[in-house]
Amino acid sequence: MMFTEPGMTPIVASKQILGHPSWLVSNDTVELAVTECGAHMAPVTGYRNSKKPVQPYYIGFVEHCNESISREKPEVMRGDFFCLPFGANTTPHNGENHPSHGETARLPWTLVEARRDRRCTTIVLAIEPRVRAGRVTRELSIVSGQNVVYDRTTIHGFVGKTTMAHHAILALPQSERSLLISGSPFVLGMTCPYPFDDPAHGEYQSLAVGAEFDDLSRVPSIFKAAPDADCSTFPARRGFTDLLQIWHDPNSKNLAWVAAVNTEERYLWFALKDPTLLPSRVFWIENHARHRYPWSGRTCCLGLEDSCTFFDKGLAESCAPNEISSRGLPTCHELSGKKPFVLTYVQGVVKTPENFDRVCDAEFEADGVKFVSANGKTAFARVDHAFVFTASLRSCQQ
Repeated sequence: MMFTEPGMTPIVASKQILGHPSWLVSNDTVELAVTECGAHMAPVTGYRNSKKPVQPYYIGFVEHCNESISREKPEVMRGDFFCLPFGANTTPHNGENHPSHGETARLPWTLVEARRDRRCTTIVLAIEPRVRAGRVTRELSIVSGQNVVYDRTTIHGFVGKTTMAHHAILALPQSERSLLISGSPFVLGMTCPYPFDDPAHGEYQSLAVGAEFDDLSRVPSIFKAAPDADCSTFPARRGFTDLLQIWHDPNSKNLAWVAAVNTEERYLWFALKDPTLLPSRVFWIENHARHRYPWSGRTCCLGLEDSCTFFDKGLAESCAPNEISSRGLPTCHELSGKKPFVLTYVQGVVKTPENFDRVCDAEFEADGVKFVSANGKTAFARVDHAFVFTASLRSCQQ
């Protein structure tokens, strides 16, 4: 299938990419692939025409190896995808039984539109969930001269309480502690308040259960008398998988950001969000820790999942009173269905100079963001950051 403007090259093409039918769009700077099943966004290639293109996202090893679970086609798990509702969802809620991370992450989407508008290329995808009536559309846009993907997700007619998240999964470099994480301030950090993994199933965790922290570099360990774990640098703690969550001020009028500096390949990935809509961020830390088939200790990735949820439990636990919501921090949204719920999200990459280390500040300028490292070096990303609050791209109007 190809969506083509008269007299022009195709805007989007359908291709089989690493085992899954996908839609592929590109411009001078970015090539973007999105799977038909679950609308998982990867591979995404920034600086695509340079000598060293950048591909920040993780693609599940099962897909790479063309393996299957129970002789069925393997599930897609790659890049960034939208979860509605987010979480395992093993407990029914008001008679609803949602799959893990919701039908938006598991069922086929439909490509309904592809367009070019000045410097912008946009594809529009849609899905109609079955468990709870509604319609979800995602508009994914790339802009000439920028290494950025803009995502505007609109939820129509989905009535009641729900969790949601952007589930970005980053590929980790080979060298230990060569990916450095930092972001805008948060008001609460907590490790998973229940055991995240079960050694009886060949899964192991390293962080304490239900421990609070205010600094990602000092997170309590599960081991008695052990020093705090540094959860701002990866890969680390090989053989363990962990979950933690941080909350930003849900009343803040400021844009929230996260940056992951890959010192090995000299680039940083960043994401921008509205903290009133996605007030928290779940860290899924996976470092060769799940030893049963099909993982077999091979998975090494980092999920940075901007969300409104109570950890990874799902709808029932997030919508009920819990130890986070009791502090005035939201763990779900309540949708009326009377008007569309619009969620914006921005993700991008920028190459960094030699010896650029952890980001200590993000300075928002008229035409982009200047990331400042702890040692004073800078990296400038050309991005229309106003999109987070306006849901419109100024670049498409110029």
